[in-house]
Amino acid sequence: MRRKNWRVVIAGVFLIVMALVFFFFMLSIAPKSNDPVALFRTVGTVVGVVGGISLVMIIIGLIGKKV
Repeated sequence: MRRKNWRVVIAGVFLIVMALVFFFFMLSIAPKSNDPVALFRTVGTVVGVVGGISLVMIIIGLIGKKV
């Protein structure tokens, strides 16, 4: 029997939500930027990395560890 680690799952969900909030916040700032293309390359990289880490955290948390 495996025991799920809900703290890791909740932290992963929180990170995904924060990444989406950051993305949409930067979407509102982009038109005022001098180089919106470069800005969104950086924003996309950051959101992708944080999203990937959070998905891994959720999967590991749901798999859990042996009791």
